[in-house]
Amino acid sequence: MPGKHEKHKGKQQPEYSWGFKKPDDYNLTLKQKIIYTIYDSRHGEAKFLGRTPKNWGKLGLWYLAFHTSWAILFAICMKGLMMTIDEKLPRYILDDSLIGSNPGMGFRPMPEGFDEGSSVVWYQARNQTNIDIWMNTIGNFLAPYMEKPGHKNRAECDYKLPKPADKVCDFDVQGPEWGECSKKNNYGFPSSSPCIFLKLNRIIGWVPDYYRNVSELPSHMPAFLKDEIKKIYDSDPKLMNTVWVSCAPEGPADNETLGPINYFPRPGFPGFYYPYTNQPGYLSPLVAVQFKRPPAARLVNIECRAWAKNIIYQRQTGARDRMGSVHFEILVDP
Repeated sequence: MPGKHEKHKGKQQPEYSWGFKKPDDYNLTLKQKIIYTIYDSRHGEAKFLGRTPKNWGKLGLWYLAFHTSWAILFAICMKGLMMTIDEKLPRYILDDSLIGSNPGMGFRPMPEGFDEGSSVVWYQARNQTNIDIWMNTIGNFLAPYMEKPGHKNRAECDYKLPKPADKVCDFDVQGPEWGECSKKNNYGFPSSSPCIFLKLNRIIGWVPDYYRNVSELPSHMPAFLKDEIKKIYDSDPKLMNTVWVSCAPEGPADNETLGPINYFPRPGFPGFYYPYTNQPGYLSPLVAVQFKRPPAARLVNIECRAWAKNIIYQRQTGARDRMGSVHFEILVDP
């Protein structure tokens, strides 16, 4: 029986136009390989990068169908996901969210041109240029509050009137109740009696748990604030729906030199501004704290805190570790 190689012995193998037996032979010369990438002599077809136009067309159609199917599947998944998302409110709020349900506090004006994290309100009382910098900072912060006419979604609110369901409460910062902490008085800065504006940080859905009776006031609440709350309770118990505010020096030395503190228009945030639900045009209520006679050329450390049953207070050295309060320093140069 003849062997595998003897079976075809004597038969001439087919030759191709360039003189070799198989176009896919590994023994092709460089010239033959280059020619074969652009022309298939067996089928008489031109080629591009090793494929004929017909093959490229089939491959293109397959990839088009493949990626189109993935795009349609992705669009269906995204549409299903978007149908579960509320455009106005996040899915997780209060204790289910990362920020939790315990509001912190913020203050304005914040220093500009200082290192990040600085909390020093430092200015020269006789330097008008320096004062103007702080006035501009406060002005930019209060600009939304001074819009006249106000935002179309805002309405006048009061302790005795329920807040309209489809609107938010306006907040007037230009009335006579702001005393020396008004724009016309330059917020007390030229007279070395600066006003610092406080606000509660916004937490969607948070509702204060008020001290509705003077008997519920905590024993460690400052005496001046207790007396103020008792007067308010005697005049109108509805005004007890307030998140109260107090400020005090942090150190014994600061307490001896700081001087009196005034609060405008009242030492607290009115309760009818809560809850915050990401409403358009919402304005956070403010409290202006005026330091009447801070010591000249001396840094004073101040801590302000909010009072409500569901506000947890925690005092730490780091600003991020504080809960229910805010820290800043005042330095007034003569």
